Amino acid sequence: MDTPPRQSNRGLVTRLLLMAAGSFAFGFALVPLYNVFCEVTGIGTRESLSRATAAGDSVPDMSRTVVVEFTASVPDSGQWTFAPVVASMEVHPGRLYEARYNARNLADHDTTGQAVPSITPLRAAQYFRKTECFCFTPQRFKRDEQRDLLVRFIVDRGLPPGIDRLTLSYAFYDVTRLAGGQG
Repeated sequence: MDTPPRQSNRGLVTRLLLMAAGSFAFGFALVPLYNVFCEVTGIGTRESLSRATAAGDSVPDMSRTVVVEFTASVPDSGQWTFAPVVASMEVHPGRLYEARYNARNLADHDTTGQAVPSITPLRAAQYFRKTECFCFTPQRFKRDEQRDLLVRFIVDRGLPPGIDRLTLSYAFYDVTRLAGGQG
């Protein structure tokens, strides 16, 4: 015997609501999942950075120049402006450099943002070491606050010879709800 249409609709609505809630929860879990991914792969973790700087690999290779390009995006909303201060720089592998990104909270309330980095080409990611980065922790901003965010990095001397250009890209997400409220 067929179930009445009203009861059938309730089941469908319940499943759709559960699916929407699950998708919403997965969206908020992306930043912590990325951190777990970094820990598992060893890419961009504080431990790998400590090993790199302690290994004495800080003697620069002045015979080689690599161009590092900087890009930024704000994929989830128009609540932020976020951009690199300089578009690119020439670096020598083994030397410590710093770059800055500028972020501004456009929301009418305090908020928290989290930057998620990526390096391209992907095969070069293991040779790009961030010793200090605003992406390591969520960034709290007051309403209409603007500031520069620092990243210090070393391009490892072991970078394969065919790679002469890297791109450091950050996606900046609003994680206010995930961080426990406004700001």
